[in-house]
Amino acid sequence: MALSQTELTRIALDITSGLSNRDRFSRLLDIIRQNLNCDAAALLAFQGQQFIPLAIDGLNADVLGRRFRLDEHPRLEAIARAGDIVRFPADSDLADPYDGLIPNQGDELKVHACIGLPLFASERLIGAVTIDGFDPDQFRNFTNNELRSLSAIAAVSLNNALMIDRLEKAALQSQDSGTVISVDSDVEMIGQSRTMQSLNKEIKVVASTDLNVLILGETGTGKELIAKAVHQGSNRNASPLVYLNCAALPESVAESELFGHVKGAFTGAISNRSGKFELADKGTLFLDEIGELPLTLQAKLLRVLQYGDIQKIGDDRSRKVDVRIIAATNKDLKQEILAGRFRADLYHRLSVFPLMVPPLRERDDDITLLCGYFVERCRQKLGIKNLSLSPASLGLMKQYDWPGNIRELEHALHRAAVFAKAQANDDLPQILPQHFDMAGQTNSKQTSHTHDATPSYRLPSAASLKEATEQFQSQYINQILAENNGKWAATARQLKVDSGNLHRLAKRLGLKKQNP
Repeated sequence: MALSQTELTRIALDITSGLSNRDRFSRLLDIIRQNLNCDAAALLAFQGQQFIPLAIDGLNADVLGRRFRLDEHPRLEAIARAGDIVRFPADSDLADPYDGLIPNQGDELKVHACIGLPLFASERLIGAVTIDGFDPDQFRNFTNNELRSLSAIAAVSLNNALMIDRLEKAALQSQDSGTVISVDSDVEMIGQSRTMQSLNKEIKVVASTDLNVLILGETGTGKELIAKAVHQGSNRNASPLVYLNCAALPESVAESELFGHVKGAFTGAISNRSGKFELADKGTLFLDEIGELPLTLQAKLLRVLQYGDIQKIGDDRSRKVDVRIIAATNKDLKQEILAGRFRADLYHRLSVFPLMVPPLRERDDDITLLCGYFVERCRQKLGIKNLSLSPASLGLMKQYDWPGNIRELEHALHRAAVFAKAQANDDLPQILPQHFDMAGQTNSKQTSHTHDATPSYRLPSAASLKEATEQFQSQYINQILAENNGKWAATARQLKVDSGNLHRLAKRLGLKKQNP
């Protein structure tokens, strides 16, 4: 049926009510899907020559973590450049960005009806809505004018959300009402969990000050990314962010690295050299792994923080510097102080505003988004058209403890993607559980806190009954398959199911490749 003016008005009122941006965007897509009777829809923001999903409906959950570059996705590029509604023909030869990313549709997306709604604000592209259907005549009854009205409503909703976000950041960064922060300049941290939302708020608050910051967190949690976010959100963002890894700093050259030296100060000093403090003047110095800094250097670093001046090796003169310090460590500095390996006075100078970065095991809600983000990056690096993550693989990712945190997740997905590409018989490889090498690990969430030989299955509390059932089936089939050395016939016998039925179920769950 066509969209009436009354229905369009109701949609506009519905999505402009007092909701958070995420809820508003999800409601918008829900309304679009109901009224257009489409099988999949996505709301995308346009930033830095790429589309970033803000809300999805009818697509795999990991799509929210993906980033779609225009030069790699011709349909999205066509939408971005069109300036108006784009109706793709059913036999379009342009690759669909959602191939393999609609649940239970196999490796290749059989979309016949596809529409793109570009979203504009002041004649500037800010995003798009994509609408897909399996019936080639699915959207024939909707006129372009009706779709333009829907596009205008979505554009207003998105533009208001982006404007509010910019104003909040500008207010935190400066009291100057004329300050405008470019969204494209932001460091993007993938995550929507409560812990990450809380961390993002703390970053915005401290970034607008000139306080020293101490970033605390386990290895691989993304402390360097946090430091970049603090610097870019500060009034110093036009000046350099200088990096120094204290753990990789030999004590013999550490003082020169920090403060510089003059020609002839020591053997090998053949010219004057600026230290990191001088290079970071008017900007920010990021001291990574600060817990590894030798005690002798800690005393000299403390002097700079107290008096704001440095003295190069071999030079009697001192020079004032204006440097903000961001330090990071995976050590418990309070324990290091008790052990005599770290100065208490330096700790108090550095930890004016501590930021705790949560480990990945405390960010269950973010694993799906991070998987989507890294899988898309793997696809780009491997130079393949599409790459998807099976539901069973995603379930495996959620069960693992990730002692190496985000860095370990990224490396695991990259290795699995390489295996998936090598074993694929087509251009649409899918990452399956057997592509990971975590089967023998003992620190999965299922077994890390129990010595019972019977496996316990950890399922997300927010999952629907259907999703929870499919995850359990995937996990249990994988377990029995591993016990039978990958033999499907033996697995079927142990499960007491028909072999043909098991093969069909495995394909539906993404445990086996679909036939083309």
